[in-house]
Amino acid sequence: MNNEGMAIIPDDTQPHTPGAHVFAMPEPQSLRDAAYEAIKHRIITCAFRPGEYINEAFVSATLGIGRTPVHQAIDRLMLEGMLDVIPRKGVIVKPVSLDEIMQIIEVRLLNEVYCVRLAADRADADELMHLSDILGRAAQWIEARNSEHLMRLDREFHWVLARASKNVVLGDVLAKLHDRSLRFWFISLNRPGHHESVQAQHEAILAAIKDRDPSGAEQAMRAHIEAFRDNLTRNM
Repeated sequence: MNNEGMAIIPDDTQPHTPGAHVFAMPEPQSLRDAAYEAIKHRIITCAFRPGEYINEAFVSATLGIGRTPVHQAIDRLMLEGMLDVIPRKGVIVKPVSLDEIMQIIEVRLLNEVYCVRLAADRADADELMHLSDILGRAAQWIEARNSEHLMRLDREFHWVLARASKNVVLGDVLAKLHDRSLRFWFISLNRPGHHESVQAQHEAILAAIKDRDPSGAEQAMRAHIEAFRDNLTRNM
């Protein structure tokens, strides 16, 4: 299998400081998971474009993964709302819908602000270090203007926040919501100063969590999600 079909967070998003403590999102544990992450990554980054039909055999050959795990991954992505089946035509990447992202944002505003309140109370030292590490790596990629790595680090940042809530059910809900949001993040990231704004918003969230300030964390997360919504409405 080629490396492209494996983890969505590659080694080169890790910090370059010698001796730095390295964290990474868990890698897929099966061919089905590898196919799922690889296809989802292509949807999120618009390598598989909104409205594009995808052929199972082509995807299998591209990823170097067998047809069965690719079929299972496609089924899972259908359930998660990233792919659709059009009768007599095939599997299509779900077209971009402003209504859909506004609904996702409404749900994120209810759930993700609660998540950071929990994280402000429950995050442990390793999770705080991980979040700081992500922001350090993001600063490097902002300077390099590497949007894809920044998108991956954005996903990792929100993944660690969800884990820090110590609520597995909430974490699962947020992971799906955030993955569905990322495609819109990638579409709307061309506004000048976007990356710097996101970095500042993440820093404000982390600062409140480090201060054990649930209200401050909630306010910072709400501002972050609302800024994402406002950016989308200007760019779609």
